[in-house]
Amino acid sequence: MNLSPRSSLSVLFGLSLAASVAISADPPSKPPLGLPSVPVPSDNPMTTEKIALGKQLFFDGRLSADNKVSCASCHDPAKGFSNGEPFATGVGGKKGGRSAPTVINSAYATLQFWDGRAKTLEDQALGPIQNPIEMTMKLEDVVKRLNGIEGYKTQFKRVFGTDVTSDGMAKAIAAYERTVISGNAPFDRFKAGDKSALSEAAQRGQKLFFGKAHCSACHAGPNFSDNSFHNIGVGMGKKYFDKGRADISKLSGDTGAFKTPTLREIAKSGPYFHDGSAKTLEEVVDHYAKGGIPNEWLDEEIFNIKIAPTEKADLVKFMTEGLSSPDYPDHKAPELPK
Repeated sequence: MNLSPRSSLSVLFGLSLAASVAISADPPSKPPLGLPSVPVPSDNPMTTEKIALGKQLFFDGRLSADNKVSCASCHDPAKGFSNGEPFATGVGGKKGGRSAPTVINSAYATLQFWDGRAKTLEDQALGPIQNPIEMTMKLEDVVKRLNGIEGYKTQFKRVFGTDVTSDGMAKAIAAYERTVISGNAPFDRFKAGDKSALSEAAQRGQKLFFGKAHCSACHAGPNFSDNSFHNIGVGMGKKYFDKGRADISKLSGDTGAFKTPTLREIAKSGPYFHDGSAKTLEEVVDHYAKGGIPNEWLDEEIFNIKIAPTEKADLVKFMTEGLSSPDYPDHKAPELPK
């Protein structure tokens, strides 16, 4: 099941709290051009009321210790559902060691976080709340706080038939995140037969992307991600480098490997890489062209490629023009319960 960015659901995001919780119709299921239907777990079906509740939780700073940091603080719609900084920033200005990955199309990911430590969006949703660097809260304290807010207590009763619970919080946030979808980009329309959808420069970049530049070896499929983990030679020149997936899998071959991010709406979600070390897409292309930072775990997909300045410009043009949708999910903060 999926929610088209142009569907009537988008109207919901502009409604008041009172109006949103009164709507009970299920969300529409037609996916945007270029994307399959969003996978939805059988134990967490999508409903409009649940999505509205999850959106409120996503934007509510009261889920953090200082009542200021929300999910949207690091996953800001205005910044590609990231935060525009190299690292995630939590309570008291504390900095994490990795950039905030975009939420856009995370519904299609088979594992969550840069290192894949969460299997589902439901598993992912509560992690930042409990992280001592991010939102710095104990789940029992969040549950107690939200149960003291009548608007939340009433909605949880309506949606889940219970008071506020951590399980309900996870399911509601995950349901909302499954609506943060981007498709129907110029690339999709070009692929569907509209040859005017891409400029000549973007068309040249597309040929490079799927050919000489070798980008599609990992950025594959409808979401431009193979949902796998790769050592692309980022940050590997440091004495103490981030081991990435290896810390989770305990496999030495996963050392320095991180999840392939989607490239949809990539123009909005910089800086780039798991450590935010590339400020621009031009720097990203330069990194790949030189073959990354050599190390014993470097993926075989990473090697030196001679890219001319004009080719680099065309590649960036394809990624920015071709993968940016006119239906960008520019969600606004909702009215919060009292």
